[in-house]
Amino acid sequence: MPDSVRWLTAWNWEPSVLLGLILFCSAYWISIGPRRHRFANSLPVAPRQIALFVAGAVAIFVALVSPLDAIGDHFLFSFHMTQHLLLTLVMPPLLLLGIPGWMLTPILRFRFFYAPARFFTAPLIALALFNVVFALYHVPALYDLTLRDHNIHIVAHFLLMASAVITWMPIVSPTRELPRLPYSAQILYLFAQSIPPTILGAIITFAESILYPTYAAAPRVFGISALEDQQWAGLIMWIPGAAIYLIALTIVFFRWFGKTDASSQDLQGRRDLEGLSKME
Repeated sequence: MPDSVRWLTAWNWEPSVLLGLILFCSAYWISIGPRRHRFANSLPVAPRQIALFVAGAVAIFVALVSPLDAIGDHFLFSFHMTQHLLLTLVMPPLLLLGIPGWMLTPILRFRFFYAPARFFTAPLIALALFNVVFALYHVPALYDLTLRDHNIHIVAHFLLMASAVITWMPIVSPTRELPRLPYSAQILYLFAQSIPPTILGAIITFAESILYPTYAAAPRVFGISALEDQQWAGLIMWIPGAAIYLIALTIVFFRWFGKTDASSQDLQGRRDLEGLSKME
């Protein structure tokens, strides 16, 4: 069987990944269902919100369990970059939008959890933390090390996912204890967030030599050369990554515009009422 066909059917049934995903989803289901009454001020979770959470969990499953993981680890950098896109730009906002705020409130009541959560989700800290982790991950020597050592690979993925969730908190935080930024600040934040991966994606795309030895030595599959694969990986980080931030920025802008417009209409309505009262 050709390597390309064999790896397309290779699923990663890593116990730590499966067990973690099962426990995470089970805790969510129990919290919104049988045990919801134990949460103060809890409300029924809308089907749309549940669907967002499920979509986030599916993104994790596809990224870490499907053949995307095996091909990305052994053959194609572009597949690995697609995996990273799912874990950093797709999964975090979906999960955060799918988790009701009342589910996190009991945890954040403890200063042991609240203090570090408040610190790391501060906009500048969150922005810097994710981009430092993301940039270090893609340093060639460190990146190849994660591919050679399975335990380091697990730790690296965990840090990447955790920092990605943190960096989305100022935009889609579900809890008042860790509030979202005002809409105007969210726009600036998302714009700033889009710059580092765009630069890194461009560097990878236009590199004239293979940056990562593992992929240079890997058997070629799907008729893609190592340099073409690297260019595709850079483009995936650059264009779809920037597009996701642009979509998020556009949504925030129209919400801000709608809120401003509604406030203006409300103010005008009050002025009209005051005018009618004076006429009477």
